[in-house]
Amino acid sequence: MARERIISGQPIGPEDEQFNMALRPQSLAECIGAGELMTKLRIAIDAARQRTEPVEHILLHGPPGLGKTTLSYVIANEMAATIKVATGPSLTRASDLVGILTNLEARDVLFIDEIHRLTPAVEEYIYPAMEDFRVGFVVDSGMHSRTINLPLKPFTLIGATTRAGLLSPPLRTRFGISLHLDFWSVDDLLARARMSAEMLALSFDPSALEMLAGRARGTPRIVNRLLRRCRDYAQVKGDGRLTTDMVEAALGLEGIDALGLDELDRRFLRVIIDIYKGGPVGIEAVAATLGEETDTLVDVVEPFLLQIGLLARTRRGREVTARAYDHLGLQQPPAGEPGPLFDQ
Repeated sequence: MARERIISGQPIGPEDEQFNMALRPQSLAECIGAGELMTKLRIAIDAARQRTEPVEHILLHGPPGLGKTTLSYVIANEMAATIKVATGPSLTRASDLVGILTNLEARDVLFIDEIHRLTPAVEEYIYPAMEDFRVGFVVDSGMHSRTINLPLKPFTLIGATTRAGLLSPPLRTRFGISLHLDFWSVDDLLARARMSAEMLALSFDPSALEMLAGRARGTPRIVNRLLRRCRDYAQVKGDGRLTTDMVEAALGLEGIDALGLDELDRRFLRVIIDIYKGGPVGIEAVAATLGEETDTLVDVVEPFLLQIGLLARTRRGREVTARAYDHLGLQQPPAGEPGPLFDQ
């Protein structure tokens, strides 16, 4: 059975997604942080509305949980357009994509999550759709085969991916706007937590939200999830008010420390320290030792550890930093000496 990680940027269930959807902003004015990114989007949307055209095709890339799906809905709302949602793995046949494209109205938004996982056969149909707003398919076979071109109504394709490097160059270059979403600052997370707490009519101490934002790993989805867990804890164990004691106890119960690391993060660092003497070591070796999928470590665990300076990625492999030793309460051994024994 898969382990639930509440500090993962990935959705962890339908109820979690419904909770986040209820707290999503509806317009660019309500979006927090990423000022330059929002300015670029505002200019593109305003220009498209003035010309009565669809917005250019947009590629959103960055770690999970930073608001790529939310931004897609906001763009559709700003354009007063309907949004159709699909995922790369779900579009297994060309007919799946053609059916969606031919049902789009003018200026509609098609959002494809995990677009890097489209099959080559499906991807081939996207190129003419994005460039010329048409799609062609072959009917019959042999000497009687012929290609039928279907015109499409002008639309906007928004692609989202956590692995932009896996996109094929022909697909990547067809996006007019490419935006990278980075981890949020603690101040932006605090503003997001305060907005969500007010939407939920929660009573809170400002210092409690500051503590919660500081452990949310720079990810708005996580700050909302932690807020929900802390709300439940305060309701059952306290009087419903979020205080620093309530937040500390609730997050302690989940194994989340002062930097926002959970047990898997700490095990990841300890394996490199204890088994591989602090590195460098290949990610496949670490994954095999932990019994975890390599993609899980690369997409979910590593980005934040790299961001806060606990891990270094070198040509020879992964290495833990002096700050990681300090955080784990370990003494960094001199070069050439083995690290401490694994004691967990």
